[in-house]
Amino acid sequence: MKGFSNQFKDLPDYIIKITKEIWEDRGLATLHHYYGKEIPMRFPSGLVTGNASVIDGTLATLAEFPDRYLLGEDVIWSQDGDRYLSSHRIVTGGTHTGHGAFGPPTGRKFQVRTIADCAAKDDVIDDEWLIRDVGGIARQLGWDPKDYAAWQIEQEGGPDKCTRPFHPSHDVDGPYMGRGNDNEWGAKLAGILQRIMDKDFTVIRSEYDRAVCTEHWGARNGWSWDFPETDWMRLRSSFPTAKFEIHHVIGRSDAGTPNRAAVRWSLTGKHSGPGYFGAPSGAEVHVMGITHAEWGEWGLRREFTLIDEVAIWKQILLHQGAQ
Repeated sequence: MKGFSNQFKDLPDYIIKITKEIWEDRGLATLHHYYGKEIPMRFPSGLVTGNASVIDGTLATLAEFPDRYLLGEDVIWSQDGDRYLSSHRIVTGGTHTGHGAFGPPTGRKFQVRTIADCAAKDDVIDDEWLIRDVGGIARQLGWDPKDYAAWQIEQEGGPDKCTRPFHPSHDVDGPYMGRGNDNEWGAKLAGILQRIMDKDFTVIRSEYDRAVCTEHWGARNGWSWDFPETDWMRLRSSFPTAKFEIHHVIGRSDAGTPNRAAVRWSLTGKHSGPGYFGAPSGAEVHVMGITHAEWGEWGLRREFTLIDEVAIWKQILLHQGAQ
């Protein structure tokens, strides 16, 4: 790769190696090189700018979960000139033995997925969108996601002072302006998600393998059609009039792997229906989502989707507190 160290044979090798070096090899200082000084990082929980914040956040997480591990499950990537975009899926876990974002140590273990869309050029990541399954972590450490969101607000100084979850109205432009690639599998997944958000749920039985394994937010999964149908219906029902947007689409057909795709999307609008998030509150909510999928002989056989339930609950609770 032009501009990258010759220790990396391709973008997946780069992503997997630097992830291990930063987290498991304790190379936090390498973030001064691998992350841009002014990088915008968009989490559902908020917008962070600069690699100094990334370093401090990584240190705090390792102090809370010192045995934290990150396993690179897949890297779905595209190229835009001399810049690359990696949508990579990580299985991560650890033991809660330190004080931190989840309160006093519980000694409990967690295992969830994270999906990050990272733009890289010349050996440096300089633009990022990252979704952690915070609801899955919270549940495994003994929290209800709604209760954890309320505790977060309190710990951050109350409704007037707490960190606001990410909303596109306060986004900033980063250096990556690409939209992905034109591969057929990316277009296929984008089309499936569009039909789901258009409330055409017949798409699941027509496009998903009957033995599909679906991995969703909250560290939950299920087999066959009922699980994804119910999950997607409950999510859309919570925000029935929200605007659905597709922001980035990648499809790939690589030797030794299934045909697969990554789509970053969002829902923005009112919490105006019943579903995952209780009775309608009228809150203005932004849902950041990333979906990965793999295909087999009989259709879509694995689907992975992450949203951050805690960030959604936080938006709802802040709205209710302001009434």
